Amino acid sequence: MGLKRITIGEDWVVVLLGFFIIGSTLCGLVITPPTYSWNNWSSLSTEIFGFQNLKNILFQFVYVYFVALMGAVILGKPVGKMAKAFPIIYLLTMIASLVGDHQGVKVLNMETVIFCLALGLMIGNVFKLPTWLKEPGASEFFVKIGLVILGTNVIFSDILKAGSLGLIQALAVVLAVWYFAYWLCKKLKVDEEMSLMLSSAVSICGVSAAIATSGAIKGDSKKLSLIVSLVLITAVPMMIAMPYLARAMGLTEEVTGAWLGGTIDTTGAVVASGTLVGETALKVSTIVKFSQNVLLGVAAFAISVYWSYSKKSKDVAFEKPGLKVIWNRFPKFVIGFILASLIFSFLLSADTVAAVKAPLKNIQLLWFALAFTTIGLETNFRDLIGVENRKPVVAFLVAQFFNILFTLLIASLLFR
Repeated sequence: MGLKRITIGEDWVVVLLGFFIIGSTLCGLVITPPTYSWNNWSSLSTEIFGFQNLKNILFQFVYVYFVALMGAVILGKPVGKMAKAFPIIYLLTMIASLVGDHQGVKVLNMETVIFCLALGLMIGNVFKLPTWLKEPGASEFFVKIGLVILGTNVIFSDILKAGSLGLIQALAVVLAVWYFAYWLCKKLKVDEEMSLMLSSAVSICGVSAAIATSGAIKGDSKKLSLIVSLVLITAVPMMIAMPYLARAMGLTEEVTGAWLGGTIDTTGAVVASGTLVGETALKVSTIVKFSQNVLLGVAAFAISVYWSYSKKSKDVAFEKPGLKVIWNRFPKFVIGFILASLIFSFLLSADTVAAVKAPLKNIQLLWFALAFTTIGLETNFRDLIGVENRKPVVAFLVAQFFNILFTLLIASLLFR
């Protein structure tokens, strides 16, 4: 008799790879992130294409390339496809980062992932790409690795620093806005996957919440790219207009900051918007935004349990929902996310956490960027602007308007 091969699912492989990155960083393997910030051709040639920065780009590439190949080997997937596709995806991500980090573009405070998505969409829809470059599931694989690492930045002790009022507002807004958005999606007959991702994006923390929810329910990458695009596009006019609306309404800086932090869905846009108002508004908006961010893990876990319990897959179609079924369907990478958060919250010293927090954050954002480049390559642009997307767009805009009004009410009550 031959030995039976032991196989593990993708989610457990993702947890393994995520903790490999976390463990290697804790052991001193810190990959210095390259810089992509530039202003003119002189800084492009001396800083971006300088020897030291090119070395950092090479080291970072080799590191994540090794992790990606190791994942393909463990999962038993064709290593050759990943070996060919990953360098191209990394190169495109680097180009998108160059565009997004130009000083003239950075004033828009748009996340790097929107440029990765846009570049991927442009190339994927203009050129006929080989199938190995659009390997199904690659974007989800990259996203999940980033989500496990994201757990290291959700520190329970930091929740206390957010302040009781910030947490109260965050909890009230997340619950009310999420339920309203989900209810509205059901009324408009938006499908379940889109409804969950859209509701989380509007109510919690934009892009990260959409990514986490998509990972938890194994959502369609095309739907995720639509929601991320909506989040990032609407953040720009909100960032510019809301400070002036607050001033016109005579709101205090405290109330304005709480309003901005609770409604604008990207951290960069929150900071930029708060800066337009004043130092106090900036501080309060950051606190409130952080309060909503720390609820991401709780929300992802709750959505995972709901999705696992309510949905039937083919292999368990006739099983009565119970603990075993929940466990079989439960996305195991969420366990990795929570475990990472617990370790960094209670088992490691504050000095150790502070030393590795920035490097892990950088590598986490890189995996997200790689994922969105891949989503762009996989997505047909016509799918994003098709008739079937009109209802989700309407639901998102109406839910965001409700978010603005409801958060203003709560902020006025708590921070007046």
